[in-house]
Amino acid sequence: MAFPAGFGWGAATAAYQIEGGWDADGKGPCVWDTFTHQGGDRVFKNQTGDVACNSYTLWEEDLKCIKQLGLTHYRFSLSWSRLLPDGTTGFINQKGVDYYNKIIDDLLKNKIIPMVTLFHFDMPQALEDKGGWLSEATIDVFDQYARFCFSTFGDRVKHWITMNEPNVFAILAYDLGFFPPAVPHVGTGGYQAAHNLIKAHARAWHSYNSLFRKEQKGLVSLSFFTVWLEPADPNSASDKQASERALAFELGVFAKPIFIDGDYPEVVKSQIASMSKRQGYPSSRLPEFTEEEKKMIKGTADFFAVQYYTTRLIKHKENKEGELGLLQDAEIDYSTDPSWKGENWVFVVPWGLRKLLKHVKDTYNNPVIYITENGFPQCDPPSIDDTQRWECFRQTFQELSKAIQIDKVNLQIYCAWSLLDNFEWNDGYRVRFGLYHVDFEDPARPRVPYKSAKEYAKVIRNNGLEEKP
Repeated sequence: MAFPAGFGWGAATAAYQIEGGWDADGKGPCVWDTFTHQGGDRVFKNQTGDVACNSYTLWEEDLKCIKQLGLTHYRFSLSWSRLLPDGTTGFINQKGVDYYNKIIDDLLKNKIIPMVTLFHFDMPQALEDKGGWLSEATIDVFDQYARFCFSTFGDRVKHWITMNEPNVFAILAYDLGFFPPAVPHVGTGGYQAAHNLIKAHARAWHSYNSLFRKEQKGLVSLSFFTVWLEPADPNSASDKQASERALAFELGVFAKPIFIDGDYPEVVKSQIASMSKRQGYPSSRLPEFTEEEKKMIKGTADFFAVQYYTTRLIKHKENKEGELGLLQDAEIDYSTDPSWKGENWVFVVPWGLRKLLKHVKDTYNNPVIYITENGFPQCDPPSIDDTQRWECFRQTFQELSKAIQIDKVNLQIYCAWSLLDNFEWNDGYRVRFGLYHVDFEDPARPRVPYKSAKEYAKVIRNNGLEEKP
């Protein structure tokens, strides 16, 4: 079960979820600060990320965890509003720059490769007040932010992710309103935000390509969330078509423009156009790219970054009433197999990851693939002896080995989510994905390794799983 020589083993975190220090040293408010401070049971027990794991002051403790695991890569995100309090380069917060410089320098001193995400859901509130990702003006502001980060940190950072899970973020934030700004625009907002996110990513990639790549020699992409979508009845033609349609809506909306031809999948365009017509809209609710934009978007990724947690079964479900919504546009219904073990929304289906990797290889021209997140949660109270959770990881590594050796998938890096138990968005602190337990009741926020951390460290040392006797 050995992995290829030089395979990358990492863990991931995100700024709002671990840093705390929400208003420390000149940081500006982000949308999650505003959202959690408004209360109203949007988050479990009205919990906030104000302190979280307190990584803003406890970075050395995080570094100890990283070194104990023996990670080759550490993926973290920059807090946009810690660096640029109003989201623009009009004022730069030097203390924020110093914080991230220390993280990057400490990692490199310890021979750990930093992988840096520019945007992980935490929009500066000042930019959200001007329309956020529903506004086309944000494209240029994001490009300026990206250029600032490339010029400030790019002499040392060689792996960049412009945005985390924009395909999910667009829907949760701007369509359904579960994420801030918490104003639903069902059937329209998600598509508008996705349109702007794609263009913003492409602009940032071109900025790196033309201004920084020659000297810095780094790589730039973005991370997609996707569950594997399996036909509920493998013998049903309509379920098979529905699962293909579901993948086009979930992954293809972003991956096809960026990796293939600059435009949305045909099935997505036709489904939304016909639904929009039935609903009385004068044109499709899905915006169109100009020919110039398609050329600008196509080919703007240097690797394929994917984040997998689980699998769903898909059935065709006709939208007879012409209801608004992503699932209604796609005419699909999700379910799970009763035999699957699960916790929270994550059901343990390791074979789904292998199928997903094969799909990416076959659909997107056999790209270099990084898994930038994958993990299994425990709900409170968690067990330090998380034997069952480690078994999920073990099975996952077996499937990754098959994907590499049998399917010839070009997988080069795996990052577990997450280094630490942290603020899991609307679930607050009750859902724990960490390799290290954090006691959120203790002001010192001690980090204690779960069994899965110790076992993962062995995998990293051996560059693969030990065969079971």
